[in-house]
Amino acid sequence: MPNNEKEYNGYLIDQLRLLKRIEAVTKDKEALEVIEFEREFIEQKLYQNPTLTKDTKD
Repeated sequence: MPNNEKEYNGYLIDQLRLLKRIEAVTKDKEALEVIEFEREFIEQKLYQNPTLTKDTKD
């Protein structure tokens, strides 16, 4: 499991890349719908606001 936000984001980007590769080789409409569904969840995690870590300035 990733130890910090940078590692976690890298993990999520890897998942998006995997979905893109699968999407490139399938023509099954149902599979493409599932890929899009999963992509939305991954992007929500990747682009969440606020981020997982807060910059604390004292």
